[in-house]
Amino acid sequence: EPNVLAGTLIAHTDAVWGLAYSGVKNHLLSCSADGTIRLWNPPEKIPCICTYNGEKGCDPAHMVASFNTGNTVIYDLETSQSVVMFSSQVESGVQSNNHINKVVSHPTLPVTITAHEDRHIKFFDNKTGKMIHSMVAHLDAVTSLAVDPNGIYLMSGSHDCSIRLWNLDSKTCVQEITAHRKKLDESIYDVAFHPSKAYIASAGADALAKVFV
Repeated sequence: EPNVLAGTLIAHTDAVWGLAYSGVKNHLLSCSADGTIRLWNPPEKIPCICTYNGEKGCDPAHMVASFNTGNTVIYDLETSQSVVMFSSQVESGVQSNNHINKVVSHPTLPVTITAHEDRHIKFFDNKTGKMIHSMVAHLDAVTSLAVDPNGIYLMSGSHDCSIRLWNLDSKTCVQEITAHRKKLDESIYDVAFHPSKAYIASAGADALAKVFV
């Protein structure tokens, strides 16, 4: 609707895959299929502050970026320099598909969590860059992740049509919901926790968005 559109940010040359908002400086991060991340200050005349290469995740001072090589990097948003590069050990003799579909940061702990095309979820220490834990989490590609606002549960979505709820402390699955039908071998695209209420939501290839209590 024209009366609610406050402005349009134009710079990416291909599909925009994700957005992250930081309330500290009212900045916005976007990641795109053109291979770049852009940091925006929307009210400015020239809103694009900086351009990076990769995908996104965010906290007030740092950005977590994953690349289609399987590398994950933390950048300092003030200096635009890389701070930590995560080392993901590949099983000896097994060349797996390292493609990362989603990156999330734990709300209180220095931990980054990545969702992989090869069915894995991996956990990394932001300070050392080392992998803390790796697990086969689904029967198909893990497409989406969300951490609840209290940092107790991790939710994952997959093309195997299931949403799984994980206890972050024990890394065990505490609930599984079959949420969406498959369409062209794809199923769940995104999952989310409500910021204050006990609701979760998912969006799927079957053109449905579902809210669960």
